[in-house]
Amino acid sequence: MPIHQYLPDHAGCDFCRDGFELLQRLADPALSACPECGTPIHRIISAPQVISGQAHRTSESHAGKHGFTQYKRAGKGVYEKTVGKGPAFISGG
Repeated sequence: MPIHQYLPDHAGCDFCRDGFELLQRLADPALSACPECGTPIHRIISAPQVISGQAHRTSESHAGKHGFTQYKRAGKGVYEKTVGKGPAFISGG
């Protein structure tokens, strides 16, 4: 369900004066009046927050925060620890 933003058409109450956000289904009709004071309001369209791919999940800070250890290849058969607990290097030979 998206979060819809609403702004009053003119000065309203403390709740709607600076605008407010409301979690609504796409199928729900837009509000036409402030739920607190009845001032006429309109819904505004804002840019959605989009995260492309899985780059945010493979970051070192994300892995370390969730208790994982991450290694990066340092050479042929050698991996260096970048975050987490464990040995500083792992070698396959």
